[in-house]
Amino acid sequence: MSDHYGSDFMTIVDEDGEEYELEVLSTVEYNGQTYMAVIPAGYEEDADPEVSILKSVEEDGEPILCAIEDQQELEDVYNYIMDKLYEESEE
Repeated sequence: MSDHYGSDFMTIVDEDGEEYELEVLSTVEYNGQTYMAVIPAGYEEDADPEVSILKSVEEDGEPILCAIEDQQELEDVYNYIMDKLYEESEE
């Protein structure tokens, strides 16, 4: 988990060239891989934004973020992130 406070924002570009600004909620290392929990930037405060979990992989020597295709991997990472966030909220 990140040791700093405040929001981190990033812009990603999909394969169609469309840009999306995301707020990074958490970055974790799990089973030797890096994952990020993100939500769309600028969501309405009263809205309940959908959290997406992206996996960092290397392609042509460059890190890229991709969706997690394996449902079990996604579930395991989601549970790991939720456990970490719960631990932080208890401190």
